[in-house]
Amino acid sequence: MIASALVMMALAQQVPADGPPTGEGPRGTSQAFGAARYDAVGYASWYGEEVRGTTASGQRFDPSAITAAHPSLPLGSFAEVTALDSGRTILVLITDRGPRVAGRIIDLSRGAAQLLGVDARPVSAVRVRQADPPIADQAALRAGRPGSVRLDATPQLLIALRRRLPASPAAVPARQPVPSPVAPAAPVRAPTPAAGSLFVQVASFSSAARAQALAGALGGSVQPAGPLFRVRLGPFTARAAAEAARDAAARRGYGDARLIQE
Repeated sequence: MIASALVMMALAQQVPADGPPTGEGPRGTSQAFGAARYDAVGYASWYGEEVRGTTASGQRFDPSAITAAHPSLPLGSFAEVTALDSGRTILVLITDRGPRVAGRIIDLSRGAAQLLGVDARPVSAVRVRQADPPIADQAALRAGRPGSVRLDATPQLLIALRRRLPASPAAVPARQPVPSPVAPAAPVRAPTPAAGSLFVQVASFSSAARAQALAGALGGSVQPAGPLFRVRLGPFTARAAAEAARDAAARRGYGDARLIQE
């Protein structure tokens, strides 16, 4: 008995001062003990085909990959994202900067939003933690595939995390490109143009809601065209103004934006 007690005392003295954290919640295998890690609760939005072009990391944006945009986590790093309604947790690869909307802490790709189960709404409550996943998970995410399945957050942890949520933000689009300074206020329908007016056609959607959300963000309008809904800027009476609006849209990732005349 005395020997056992001495062994236990010796082991206790070997526990490092920066041992496993004692805060609330389960410990994920991606959380390094003693490391100062990003850990925040807030709101996530998501984006898909309406965003085109190259991300801040230099990679071309792939809506189906399990990626995300974050304002401060290093590009090429990884994060665990937990949906605070279901407790589902996934790993994402940080490839871009954003969100550019007040009250958001992360923008998920469409693929990540679907994997997390939050793609049915534009904004969802989440927890985001910096992660250092196994090499196999890192390789899978860099190849556009999901990482290994993570443990769901417990109901008790979700209750505690929801108490930390700020006030719910307005449900506006995931990405808000910089509006053109010559664009008009956001109408729901296109104004009646004068003869010879110029428009910038930014994108087309099969979803009216997604088209209207983007039009509202850009200060544009929506024009139904059969099964599609076109997002346009204008009308412009000066070609230089229309070209400036088109170039501004292209810089924000809408490289297919083009001028049309009516």
